[in-house]
Amino acid sequence: MTSRNEELFAAAQRHIPGGVNSPVRAFRGVGGTPRFFALGKGPRVTDADGKVYIDYVGSWGPLILGHADPDVLEAVQTTAARGLTFGAPTGAEVEMADLLCEMLPSLEMVRLVSSGTEATMSAIRLARGFTGRDLIIKFEGCYHGHADSLLVKAGSGLLTFGNPSSGGVPADVAAHTLVLPYNDIEAFNEALEKYADKLAAVIVEPIAGNMNLVDPGKAFLQALRDGCTRVGAVLIFDEVMTGFRVGLQGVQGHYGITPDLTTLGKIVGGGMPLAAFGGRKDILTCLAPLGPVYQAGTLSGNPVAVAAGLTTLKKLRAPGFYESLAERTRQLTEGLTAAARKHGVAFSAQSVGGMFGLYFRAAPPTSYAEVMEADSARFNRFFHAMLDVPGEGHYFAPSAFEAGFVSATHTAADIEKTIAAADAEFAKLV
Repeated sequence: MTSRNEELFAAAQRHIPGGVNSPVRAFRGVGGTPRFFALGKGPRVTDADGKVYIDYVGSWGPLILGHADPDVLEAVQTTAARGLTFGAPTGAEVEMADLLCEMLPSLEMVRLVSSGTEATMSAIRLARGFTGRDLIIKFEGCYHGHADSLLVKAGSGLLTFGNPSSGGVPADVAAHTLVLPYNDIEAFNEALEKYADKLAAVIVEPIAGNMNLVDPGKAFLQALRDGCTRVGAVLIFDEVMTGFRVGLQGVQGHYGITPDLTTLGKIVGGGMPLAAFGGRKDILTCLAPLGPVYQAGTLSGNPVAVAAGLTTLKKLRAPGFYESLAERTRQLTEGLTAAARKHGVAFSAQSVGGMFGLYFRAAPPTSYAEVMEADSARFNRFFHAMLDVPGEGHYFAPSAFEAGFVSATHTAADIEKTIAAADAEFAKLV
């Protein structure tokens, strides 16, 4: 019998490329039919067939308060009743800018946009306009959105310029991007020595989440900070995923390192399409209408999205919020690790704040190369087994190379239920 999920996926493929509006949703990495969700409440989602799952994706990070938080819904409904969009300034935009600059001390000025890709693309252009240089450095395994200059893979040698990693990206655009190994201080310093006078910016996920969770530690980030300061390049922390997820001040607060520019997304919109980039005032004043760097967006600072984001951010300031979130996430990673080891399965896990990584390898990875050593086939089996647990399933990211997320609505009982299900599946993976 064909499920409703299968029917929807077949129908979707008629007019949507691949049947999805973002590639990772297609389950290409794990196989099978993607779940079409119809309802979300707290830590749970319900698919088109009526099956319920404990959700560890959370729309890829934004839903730190869980699905359908009542305060966020009330703010959205109240604001929407006054008008969905104006294409003109609103007072809420001013409040959001003030709040972001208060919560993240590295932000002296900020501009709102509609997506993380737009934020990183704009930050790169701003850094180039500010420095008058063209070259940027990014790191293998980090994803910063689908702008042309960021869809680049490493060249044939360590210090050779990158090649397009997507069709439609001109080679001469990729030639302005140098891709280096993540968490490799020596390679960075070597590149800096060779290209110091050409380097506009270094962009990095300060804790990576797009090759699974990889925490490089403070030394690597400090080397980036010191190197950019030395040569006059702009250091960009892409905290679209980690901002307000690993702590109230993101990775920059976690490690005490101040970037020149920061990109934010996901949580700042509270589940709605909203993102931001900001940082030093002398850099931000290069933006139009004050300066020569052009950036614009009809729906930037959309009032409904801003209302959702403001409500979310204010709730994160509650005493003990992040301590409780981190404790619950550790409960998950430590419980899964113990269950796997009981059955002799090569497995490890780690977390930072409300963000976690699961790896079918003996120890958490510290680089892209180590991520690629993990047993992705075994992950795929685990993913489907957890998804298909009778009764209530467990929804992890449909890829061995994506981080996971816990929300404030996940209870200890929810986590224990997931660990118990995993224990049974690990026994079958031996």
